[in-house]
Amino acid sequence: MTTFPVRRLRRLRQTPALRRLVSETDLSARRLVLPVFVKEGIAQAQPIASMPGVQQYPIEQLAALVDDAAEAGIGGIMLFGVPAVRDAVGSGATDPDGILNRAIAVAARAAAGRLTVQADLCLDEFTDHGHCGVLAADGSVDNDATLEVYARMAVAQAEAGADVLGLSGMMDGQVAACRAALDAGGRSDVVILAYSAKYASAFYGPFRDAVESTLTGDRRTYQLDPANGREGVQEALADIDEGADIVMVKPAGPYLDVLAEVAAVSSVPVWAYQVSGEYAMIEHAAAAGVIDRERAIGETLLGIRRAGAEAILTYWAIEVAGWIREGRALA
Repeated sequence: MTTFPVRRLRRLRQTPALRRLVSETDLSARRLVLPVFVKEGIAQAQPIASMPGVQQYPIEQLAALVDDAAEAGIGGIMLFGVPAVRDAVGSGATDPDGILNRAIAVAARAAAGRLTVQADLCLDEFTDHGHCGVLAADGSVDNDATLEVYARMAVAQAEAGADVLGLSGMMDGQVAACRAALDAGGRSDVVILAYSAKYASAFYGPFRDAVESTLTGDRRTYQLDPANGREGVQEALADIDEGADIVMVKPAGPYLDVLAEVAAVSSVPVWAYQVSGEYAMIEHAAAAGVIDRERAIGETLLGIRRAGAEAILTYWAIEVAGWIREGRALA
């Protein structure tokens, strides 16, 4: 006599309607944040060769992009500045007339509360050596001297109109320094997003094209070792203790285990950044005809969400928001 299985898990997979009904993981447009590169001194948007479909924008075109993002229903934009001039201490980062601070002001006016305006708080885009902090006499990154600059950046970005400050430099004590400066300046309302578990990753390559990085060498003395998972959790917990409102894991895809562990212990929202290399791999593989582009995009985003990310920074934010609005399956 043939014994048939009593528990048939396939029963819940029979139709699209059933699969949709019992799906464990949802992705909504409000959970997506679009990274945006604003370049000084250009008149028209310029494509980034290593990131098909992504552009550097002149500040004059930023308001229209913010309108598009708001209409798409995404949760926010994360602004990065590409200055015309850089120096050893990243002066443009604290200058109210610097490209990033001007971009924040333009975006805040255009957003008018419809989405969150977020700003990258780091020196790598503004220093002529490309490191995320100021350098000591021996050429190393001076952690504590950098904190003083970060504190001034935090106040400048808050005054420009940023809702969320993305502290991405991986300096010890950066959350405490920025929180103290904001509170002392009467800006306790501004949200701190700590890039807590930011790894020294090969997946940042195309981003460095996007911000025209001048870095030689690497950032292994301050970004996390890819071999270390527990350390990422410790960094997140330390940032929460210092006053972070949100913590981040970056990159997302190669560090889903860290993301899940951080999400399991965090008392604040946990986000993830699907970085430039993750984006570029899918775009180039799809262009070569070896993967289904839309399914790969949706599957990676669902995987990040399933691992515990409550919001995701992704270069596909507006496009995927459109798919969600149309009711298309993501994977």
